[in-house]
Order: sequence, then C-alpha cells, then structure tokens
Amino acid sequence: MIKEPLHILIIDDDEINNFIAAKLIDKIPPQAKVNTCLNGQEGINYVKSKLTNQDEFPDIIFLDINMPLMNGWDFLEEYELIKDSIKKKVVINMLSSSVYNDDISKAETFTTVNKFISKPLTVEKIKDLYQTLEI
Repeated sequence: MIKEPLHILIIDDDEINNFIAAKLIDKIPPQAKVNTCLNGQEGINYVKSKLTNQDEFPDIIFLDINMPLMNGWDFLEEYELIKDSIKKKVVINMLSSSVYNDDISKAETFTTVNKFISKPLTVEKIKDLYQTLEI
C-alpha cells in the first residue's frame, strides 16, 4: 500500500514536460506532492537538502538523461555517494526520449534505477509504476 502523500521529484530540463507530468500525476491517486528541477545539479542539491528531514525526501524520482550542467548519469553517480544516508526507499526511474539501447542498458547497471520509461509520461505509465511500488 502506498502512503500519502507521495513525494515525487521530476528532474528534466524541459519545463513543459515537467508541467505536463505534474498535471498527470495530480490526476491519479494517491495524492502526491510534486517538485521539479531543471538539471541534475539542481536535483542533487534538492535531494541533499532533504537529508535532514527525510519525511520530505522524494519517494519517486523521474530522471531525464540529457540535461545541461549535470546530466542524469552524473546525477546517479552523485546519488550513489549519498544513498547510504537515505533512510527510506526511493524509486528512481529514468524518463527519457532516448531510444538508444546503450542508454537502456546503462540505466540497468545502476542498482538505484527501478525502470527506464520512454517519454512522454502518460497516466497509464504512472499507474503501471504505482502498481509495482511498495512504498
């Protein structure tokens, strides 16, 4: 059973995608609090800022690959360095328009990555993800 509200973080440099994804997430239960960051550096800073109050730490992270300043892979490498200080289960999903098998294979090499989801995010993809969660 999923606890409410879920804390969801979307890390993607496309503000329109972020807006649409947040609206889609709002349409389906459970209730969720959505935050967005425009690159991996903002994302890792956000995550680190929640280490002292882990009630607000994201339950789910949707992470794009190609972004300025810090891409999704760099975010994952930084996340690996702090994951031992995170006390809750966090489900990281790569959310990308990439269709390269190399990107999908690379995502599978990170134990912190739950799933590779192709853009665009849809209500069906969110529901499928929620059904597999134990948060």
